[in-house]
Amino acid sequence: MKVVQPKPFTFEAGPRAVLLLHGFTGHSADVRMLGRYLEKQGYTSHAPILRGHGAPPEELIETNPDQWWEDVQTAFNHLKDLGYEEIAVAGLSLGGVLSLRLAYSEKVKGVVPMCTPMFFDNETQLTKGFQAFAKEYKQLEGKDEDTIRSEIDELMESSEEVFDRLEKLITEVKEEIDTIYTPAYVVQAEKDEMINKESANYIYENIESDQKDIKWYEESGHVITMGKEKEQLHEDIHQFLEQLDWKE
Repeated sequence: MKVVQPKPFTFEAGPRAVLLLHGFTGHSADVRMLGRYLEKQGYTSHAPILRGHGAPPEELIETNPDQWWEDVQTAFNHLKDLGYEEIAVAGLSLGGVLSLRLAYSEKVKGVVPMCTPMFFDNETQLTKGFQAFAKEYKQLEGKDEDTIRSEIDELMESSEEVFDRLEKLITEVKEEIDTIYTPAYVVQAEKDEMINKESANYIYENIESDQKDIKWYEESGHVITMGKEKEQLHEDIHQFLEQLDWKE
């Protein structure tokens, strides 16, 4: 069975734009509902798919954080090319790490890191998450259990480099976080099973923004954008965006 490949999206509405970044092993569906909600509120949004994501796991481990960062910059410039001068950024997990990097590398209106790791002490959870993603993908392809087991064993042996480079990316962003002066809304799920939740406090305490807030969502797991409290999250992000000093 052929797995349908997800696509990036751009929902054009008003002059205010938001770049939406998905998580590791995820793709644009992670943030699609948020994009649709923001569209109804008059905000334009664009969500790229980072290289290797939304594809077979073998393709994901052939990519690296340098390529994902290039994809984020391309997506940011895509919104600029469409004529949007003021752009905020919101990202889930890995997307949150990249959104923070964008906040100290480019002029962005505001930043919303969601369930964003700052400590690479979750390699076991990441590895398990990657294994689960790989198994589900291969099941969708219609492969039998023996084939799946064999292919996953090979994958795990080949995936060390991508996790090493992911660790370097997280550490690099963590060390630069006190150079962020952009307004920030830090989002963390109480039931996050994937990352060290203290990451949220670290981000909140160490960014230098005058305008910053943090909120914990009691009923949500790691993929908070698709969890029980997604409607509340949508509203809260919208409220944060409304408080920014937009020209239009």
